[in-house]
Amino acid sequence: MTLTEIYEIYLQHTDVCTDTRKLSKGCLFFALRGDNFNGNKFAEQALNEGAAYCIIDEPAYAIDKKCILVNDVLSTLQDLAKHHRQQLNLPVIAIVGSNGKTTTKELISSVLQTQFQVLSTPGNFNNHIGLPLTLLMLNKTHQIAVIEMGANHENENALLCEIACPSHGLITNNGKDHLEGFGSLEGVINSNAELFSYLHEHKGIAFVNGADEVLMQKSSTIKNRIIYQNSEHEKIDVHHTYIKANSLQPQINFAIESTAIASNLSGDYNFDNILAAVSIGLHFGLNPTAIKLGIESYEPKNLRSQLIEKEHNKIFLDAYNANPSSMEASIRNFMAMPGNNKLLILGDMFELGKYEAEEHQNLVTFCENLGVKEAILVGKAFYKTQSHYKKFEETVEVSNYLKASPVQDKFVFLKGSRGMKIESLIEAL
Repeated sequence: MTLTEIYEIYLQHTDVCTDTRKLSKGCLFFALRGDNFNGNKFAEQALNEGAAYCIIDEPAYAIDKKCILVNDVLSTLQDLAKHHRQQLNLPVIAIVGSNGKTTTKELISSVLQTQFQVLSTPGNFNNHIGLPLTLLMLNKTHQIAVIEMGANHENENALLCEIACPSHGLITNNGKDHLEGFGSLEGVINSNAELFSYLHEHKGIAFVNGADEVLMQKSSTIKNRIIYQNSEHEKIDVHHTYIKANSLQPQINFAIESTAIASNLSGDYNFDNILAAVSIGLHFGLNPTAIKLGIESYEPKNLRSQLIEKEHNKIFLDAYNANPSSMEASIRNFMAMPGNNKLLILGDMFELGKYEAEEHQNLVTFCENLGVKEAILVGKAFYKTQSHYKKFEETVEVSNYLKASPVQDKFVFLKGSRGMKIESLIEAL
């Protein structure tokens, strides 16, 4: 069956599913294969539970005329998503970068939703499987798509761009994320710059943080470039006044064209994310009042920059993920926030490869030099570091320790890689 024929079927059954546990009646089931599973084996179950068709790539499982046999299910899913995106004449804004992608995506969506019907990447649907599933959620009611792209090796962002065909894009920053896959910081920079290469080749529009010399250099060939931060050598497209957080109000306050905006975010790094959203809002014709509504209505959630008040302690939860760059920025921001009796609980940073021991020790030294007096380090990598801080190998050990030795009247910072599940310590606090 040709892609065009599959697309005609998709138009009649636009709900796409890859997991029988989340099946909906009348959906298209794509039988993806992975290292530890084979979706083809679930085709019969999917049909029995109400799937309209199953896309499979192993002939042995073609038990019904509703089983559509293709050469490769994943490639078909990606090709179908690209074809669908190309049928819709709407802006697609791609977001890549080491840190802040999801916060930036949410801010941009919150701003644009004040005037447009927007589809943005749900949850963590940002990889080679999640991105096509996101694109297949698009329909004719949508006016703009805000698409997050997550990569952990070179050439992956290039692939995601070929699927999503972005008309606009931005790189939040370059940091030490996924060093195991990228090999080095240079590998990270080159991978993120794959978005700029795509926009250059396809005459797209790039939003660039003018205060970042690397991003300025990597975007220099893009004709349609909009600068949204301070730049010494180009016109600043977003005029703003940054009102620093004071001792009573740690959140970011600023003004655009004399319109005062009070965000619910803290940290200079989040101001960069906010300005990206402001820049895109202005580009799409929103006035400062609409932008103010979008920024101020965004509340940090999903384990990102959340302030939580508990009975005995106040918690700053930023535990969705972690790498050396995001750790340093978040810790520096936390230590500058008002409050006494601060306690850091830091979980291991994953996917660092050969840099694991060095980067964990560097972070411990960073904390000591910053004046962090009290910290709990958790994870096998942190356990091997040299420091005077308390250390545990497993998160559950910290939970047991906190229950046996409760902390009170503390301002607690929680951060670690997703697999550490540092947020599970909230109950013990």
